[in-house]
Amino acid sequence: MKANPEAARRRGRPPKCDRLMIEAMVYVLRTGCPWRDLPVDFGPWKSVYTRWSRWNEQGVWGQILA
Repeated sequence: MKANPEAARRRGRPPKCDRLMIEAMVYVLRTGCPWRDLPVDFGPWKSVYTRWSRWNEQGVWGQILA
């Protein structure tokens, strides 16, 4: 059986669920709290912010809201 080349390139922890990340982003937008004050239930604040920033640069939010 051949190894999946894309899986071999991935490193680190598997990504968090997109739904949880979106809920965390909406929480920050709704409450106006700083990213660092995000409740620990959503995971590390930096992971949520990084995903939000990456999606913003890639235009994902524009596609979602269109």
